[in-house]
Order: sequence, then structure tokens, then C-alpha cells
Amino acid sequence: MFAKVIVDIAHAAVDRAFTYRIPDGLDVRLGHHVLVPFGQGDHVKEGFVLSVMEESDLEGGVVLKDVLSCMEPYTVLLPEQIELAQWMKEAYHCLLVDALRLMIPAQLRGGRIHEKKERIVYLADPSDEFVSRSHIQTDVVELLKKTGQPMSIQDIKAFLPGAAPAIAALLKKRVLSESSFTVFRRPEYSSRTEQIPELTQEQATALQEMEALSPGQTALLYGVTGSGKTEVYLRCIETCLEQGKGAIVLVPEIALTPQTVGRFAARFGDRIAVLHSRLSAGERFDEWRRIRLGRAPIVIGARSAVFAPVENLGLIIIDEEHENSYQSEITPRYHALDIARRRVKRNNGKLLLGSATPSLLSYYRALNGSYRLIELPHRVAGRPMPVVSIADMRAEFLNGNNGIFSSLLLSKLGDCLKQGHQAMLFLNRRGYSTFVSCRACGYVMTCDNCDISMTYHKAQNAVRCHYCGAKKPLPKVCPNCGKPFIKYFGIGTEQVEEQIQKWFPGTKTARMDADTVSHRDAYEQILSSFGRGEAQILIGTQMIAKGHDFPNVTLVGVVAADTTLSFPDFRSAERTFQLLTQVSGRAGRDKDPGQVVMQTYVPDHPVLRFARVQDYPGFYQYEIAQRKKCLYPPFSLFIRLLLSAENEDALIERGKEYAKALEADLRKALGEEGQGDLLLLLAAPAPIARIAGQSRYQILVKLLRTKRLSQALHAVYDFETAHREDGFLKIEINPQDMF
Repeated sequence: MFAKVIVDIAHAAVDRAFTYRIPDGLDVRLGHHVLVPFGQGDHVKEGFVLSVMEESDLEGGVVLKDVLSCMEPYTVLLPEQIELAQWMKEAYHCLLVDALRLMIPAQLRGGRIHEKKERIVYLADPSDEFVSRSHIQTDVVELLKKTGQPMSIQDIKAFLPGAAPAIAALLKKRVLSESSFTVFRRPEYSSRTEQIPELTQEQATALQEMEALSPGQTALLYGVTGSGKTEVYLRCIETCLEQGKGAIVLVPEIALTPQTVGRFAARFGDRIAVLHSRLSAGERFDEWRRIRLGRAPIVIGARSAVFAPVENLGLIIIDEEHENSYQSEITPRYHALDIARRRVKRNNGKLLLGSATPSLLSYYRALNGSYRLIELPHRVAGRPMPVVSIADMRAEFLNGNNGIFSSLLLSKLGDCLKQGHQAMLFLNRRGYSTFVSCRACGYVMTCDNCDISMTYHKAQNAVRCHYCGAKKPLPKVCPNCGKPFIKYFGIGTEQVEEQIQKWFPGTKTARMDADTVSHRDAYEQILSSFGRGEAQILIGTQMIAKGHDFPNVTLVGVVAADTTLSFPDFRSAERTFQLLTQVSGRAGRDKDPGQVVMQTYVPDHPVLRFARVQDYPGFYQYEIAQRKKCLYPPFSLFIRLLLSAENEDALIERGKEYAKALEADLRKALGEEGQGDLLLLLAAPAPIARIAGQSRYQILVKLLRTKRLSQALHAVYDFETAHREDGFLKIEINPQDMF
């Protein structure tokens, strides 16, 4: 027998399968993780078995090396995953081994982690009378007699501190015998008990439409905030399990995982496994192993959980499908939606996308029939949507209020706290102030390594760069003119928290942003604390804007509703509407009605008008007309090739040269009929021209969506591959940001 093995080395020169002989007595199968001799020195390397053959595919006379061993007793890759990796290699122009690495825990490679074994001890002969001058040895024997069953050494030490030497002595005397068993390291999460609710008529109809979905088809569940989308997810999974199939549920942020897991654990118990980057290495390895061994047919996790080794996969659910966190920013630059569609088609499963604010592309596909559109237009139990008020900060300023809170928001916050309810304050900027400037000369403190202003953090009395992490103490005088007129401007979550104490002394607050959730359990600790009512106001960035369900929250304040409207990105209107609608939906999710105050300097902007009444269909019609007029996606496609180098002048010269060469390749690929498909090809320094000491230059391409688009994409990828060693940082298809 022979095996085709790809060696686990990320280099284009060896990114192919090599043929090895399988020695007699070694069971090697498709998907096994193996050790093989590789190269002239026969260095022992890891690899993955891509196929097994009875005959060698090489011509006679070639001496083949033997597979040395299998690293695990089970195959680590499903046949479906190998096919998926081979498709990803072509689709994303990446190395096959890079795609395969996504399918397994990183700790599995290199044998960096192993199964955890728990040692247990038991009485060798329970009928023997044991006599000893050692009180602790006697206590150990008496404990085991009392329980009448084996106990782990850890449990004995918990009952009898300092018992380890006594156990060792008893084992040596053969009074005790020992064995071991495998323990699965499980992440901790709170499972809340809840009564299974009766379905609303809209939910029941949604489930019927899901059942009618054809194998391999995609549905978009558009439901307003609080309409019961999660209950639809749970019922769909129940149906899936009844059919003997597995399911994957993706959530966009780790912050949503604890609450989601709690609901799913209450319904499905140990049949769920959790996968996300905040797990310890042991937890991630063991959760993956539980899935691979068939013990957990339901997987909940962030983006990478889409690769979970669920056999007989019947359903993938992507919650908050509009979120850009489903796009990978490192190679391979996959989108979880593309992977999910591929997997459900391969398994004849179903794909359910859910959101109160679907991406324009998904809603566009639903309206033109590519997806089935399922709607939940009302909240459960007849609960009303929150009442949204707009606070015009221009009028506030003219009336003498130059603070960060409008009189309307302060009034409603006071009422909310008096009634014993909770509030959430949203501001998508962390830190205390957004930049530090000199009022004498206008100097702005910028990062030495990046072309970006630094953010002031009051708790540290320092400024920090949110791109490279550089930190400086706040100067007492201006570094430029030497005058003592340094002042911080703009607001961040730290300042909001400080101002709350000024207006409502003694009010307990919790803050949730990238600065407060740096350790692995911080997400759950903050959210659980707020859920228990230990804080009256939760202040946060977009981490608090979606998915959370706190029954006692009756007020949401949006401190700066127009922050993202001015971003130089064609999606700024879409993302602003999504954020405002999502965060508004956190209010009034139980019997008490909800209120929302949006503070803005542009109260008449169409996006705010639509967000105020959560009118997604109206916003879609407005925004799709703007996109069509400007030929923006989904009517076109943006491609960005980003170059990076230390020498700015040389980078600019090379960037211009590459732009000319790329345009020639694209025009050749498009042919005579397709010359009009190339709408834009612009070469210029990136908007943030320097990050971490590296200059950045971009070539931005805009292509019309026609039948020739695939040819153009291949030309771009081929160009990037040919120049990959010349300082290309990355290639992005419809980049998530334009910076």
C-alpha cells in the first residue's frame, strides 16, 4: 500500500503530495496525521495523508521512503475537509497546507498538547484490615472504604490535604492499585434553565419554510431585534438531531459566545462543543476531539468553527451574518459564508443566515431568488419596539450644553435608575479621548511608527497607538512648540464612564471594550455581572451592540450616532444603520418597554431616520439606489493589492510600475468586449500610509460584475503570485476597510 502525503511545511516549493510506502502492519488511512522522513537528510516531518493507493503512481526503479508512524489513533481530517482545502487552494490562491491547517487545532501540530489523563486509585483488596502508625495513610484507606469506589488522586487530596506522600506509600505497599482515564478539558460557562417557549405564528411559519428548503440551499432569516430568531435556531437544530445529523452555529464575536452557549447548553446539554480563540490550548484541543470522535454533534463558535469536523453535517447557522468579523484578515483570506455554502452543498445540508440588519449583499440575493427570504417582522409576545428619540447636539451646544450628554439622555438616565432598571451606553471609541493636540500651535500627537494619531488613556495617563500598541506618557508641554497647552479632544468609553460618576455619583458601572477584556474570562465576567444586576449601566463599544439579551435593560443611549457616517468607505451608511439598529434592539426585550436616545450632529441624515424606526427594507431601497448610481458592490467588485516596505520612495516607484503592469494583464484577460468592465485602477499611498514603521501603498481596482469577472480575478491572483516576494502585504477582495 502507498500513501500520498503533503508535508506540513508552508512553502510553495513543497506544497504538493509526495508518495510514501506504507510498511506492513501500519494502518494508514485517508486523513491520518503522520510522521515521514523528508528531504536529503531524511528529517522527520509531520504530514497529512491525502490518499491511499494499492499501487504506486511512480514509475519503476524509484525507491520510496516509508511512513514512520501515525500521530493519532484516529484520522484528523475528514474526506470532506480535504476536498474543501483543495477547493480553497484554488479559490483563495493559498497553499494547500495553509488551508489544511485551518481544519485542526494548532496545538495538534508538533505534538504540543496531549490527552489529559486522570490518575485514580482503589483498594487492592477491600477485605484486608489495614493497620498503620501513619494517621494520614489510615485516613486514605478509610475514605476509600467509605466511598466503596475508586477515587481520583485529586479528589482524595481535596478531602485530605497533604495526602500525596501517603498515597505514594500505599501504592508502594500495594495496599492501593491505580489506573487512569482520559479527561476532557471543558470550558466553563453558565447554563441557564429556561422553559421552552411556545412558538409564535411567525416562528412556526419560519420553521415550516426551513423544512421546505432544498438540500444545499441557503435561507436568510430577517427578523427584527427581539423577534425570537434564536428560538428558531434551536428548533432547527432539534430537527437536525432527530435526523441523525450535526450542526454548526457561528457567532461574530467571542463576547456573544457565553450567552449563546448558555441557552444552547440548557437545551442540548453535553451535546454541544465550543470553539473560539479565548479557550486554553487544552480546552480547544479537547473540544475539537469531542467533535471529531462524535461526542458533540453541535458546535458553537466564532469564524474558524466553520471548519469543525462534524460528520454528517445537516445545518450551519450564521448569526448576525452581516458582521465583517466573518472575513479572515490573514492567509487564507476566506469568508465563513463561502466555506459554509460549500460545506452544506457537499453534505446536502441547509444554511441559515440570521440578522435584524442583513448585509446588503445577502438581502439583494434574497430578493433576486438566490436565497430564500424568511421574515420575523414583530417582536415575541407582542412586545413593542423601543421608542427612539433623536437628540440634536447642535441645539444642545447653542443652549450652553457643551458636555457629552444631552439633557434628554440625562433625564431619561435619571428616570431609568430611579425605577431600578438598567441602561446601556454605546460609543464605538475606546480610551478617554480620541487624540491629543496643542491649542497653541495645532500639533497633534501621532505614533512614531504609524501614520495615525494616538489615543489618550486617562487611567494610565498615557497615549497609545491602537494599531501597533506603542505607548507614550502624556507630555506636560507641547513637543513641537514647548508651550503648556496640551489638551485631549474627542471622547472615548473611559470618559463616558467618568462622566456618569459626575452626574450620578455612586452608580455602579461596567465598561466593555478592548482594554477591559484583555484576559480570557473577561467577556463572561463582565456580562454575567451586568446580567445579575451588579452594575446599573453598561458602557461599551460595538461589543455590546448586538446579540445580548438583558431583560432589565430599558434604556439605550447612543453617545455619538454619527461617528461612523463620515468614514471614507462606501459601506459607512450600511454599517452605521446596522450598529444603531442593533444597539437599539438591546432595550425593552422583556415586559418593560424600551427607550433609545441617539445623540447626533446630523439629525436629518436619512440613515438616522431609517434607524430610528428600524426600517430595514426602507433603508435597503435607499442604499441600493445609491450603490447602483455609483456602481458600488453588489454591482461591482473592489480588489485591493497592498504593498509594504521600509523605503517609501522605492515603494511608490514599484507601486506605480506594478499598477501599469497589472492594468495591461487585466485588459488582456477581459478581451476587447470587456474593456468597459475595468471601472477604476488607482495607485496611491494607502489612507494610513505607515503602520509599525512600514510604508504602505495600494493598487485599488474596481470591476463591473459581468461574466468576465472570473477571468479578471484569475489575472489579479496570477499577478500577485508572480510578485509575491516583492513586498506584497496582502490581496483583498471587497476589503473590509479601505484604510
